[in-house]
Amino acid sequence: MSRIGKNPILLPAGVELKVANDTNEVTVKGKNGQLTAKVDRDIKINIDGSSVTVERPTEQKRHKAMHGLYRSLINNMVIGVSEGFKKQLELVGVGYRATATGQVLEMALGFSHPVVFQLPNEVKVTAEMPKGQPPLITLESIDNQLLGQVAARIRKVRPPEPYKGKGIKFAGEVLRRKAGKAGGKK
Repeated sequence: MSRIGKNPILLPAGVELKVANDTNEVTVKGKNGQLTAKVDRDIKINIDGSSVTVERPTEQKRHKAMHGLYRSLINNMVIGVSEGFKKQLELVGVGYRATATGQVLEMALGFSHPVVFQLPNEVKVTAEMPKGQPPLITLESIDNQLLGQVAARIRKVRPPEPYKGKGIKFAGEVLRRKAGKAGGKK
């Protein structure tokens, strides 16, 4: 049995989970909002009070794979509507700046032009420039998948290079550094 799939999902206070029997669509409502996801017809979702379990019909490889996947997706939906998700990106480099106005993120990343990034409405962005530290971009959302996708697209604009580490990196990310060119050989 899937180690992840067999774990029950505990619903915090104020979170409501519903399953539409005809379409097998899961809807999770909480204080932060509402999320819906379509679940494969073979996977069964059982709700017992404040505990939710995900079950598979057979031991087929396909069913085993979906068992853990859908349990994780539903768990992320529950966490998202109750607490939310947050990712932070650092801009490492001289003169790198970021400003956020509404759903538009504008970054100066050493190109000849500023990079303007339009964010989806579900993602909230803040940009701060603490003194003596690299600029920090904070992304918040209730949808973990969308948040990760947006953060990855922002990072892709200027990924960190291996010699000096300049670029956009996730906060706390450890980069593999390369040794530079060897000294003058004679």
